[in-house]
Amino acid sequence: MTAKTEAAQAVLAAKARLGLSWAAIADALDRPLVWTTSALLGQHPVPADVASAAGSLLELSTSEVAALVAQPTRGALDTAVPVDPTIYRFYEVIQVYGPTIKELIHEQFGDGIMSAINFRMNVERVEDPAGDRVVVTLDGKFLPYQW
Repeated sequence: MTAKTEAAQAVLAAKARLGLSWAAIADALDRPLVWTTSALLGQHPVPADVASAAGSLLELSTSEVAALVAQPTRGALDTAVPVDPTIYRFYEVIQVYGPTIKELIHEQFGDGIMSAINFRMNVERVEDPAGDRVVVTLDGKFLPYQW
């Protein structure tokens, strides 16, 4: 059986070969952009009908489609500290602002965490005269600790 990481590599190769954007793939699958990208990179199980549609669109093998459906082992980083500059910036943001985010969540909500399971995310480009801005919205349900 094809591993999810191998299926993700096949997806990336097909995306490049076919000249497709993630937005075009998400539209074709009638799924949200962020979810589609994450799922096809191996971070979510893909419903069988969606995996089949993705397989047709991306010309994947039956083994690669089956890998998309499989339950993932989540977490895509090869090292504890990411080395890719784009991913590292998010690590840096958490290093600098993580304690602030934690304090503000606790002050505004109480003792708990933001869910990464009941979660939505959006990435958008916003034009700005000083240089376009990257706006990332992280939207997770508050989960109080229960003692």
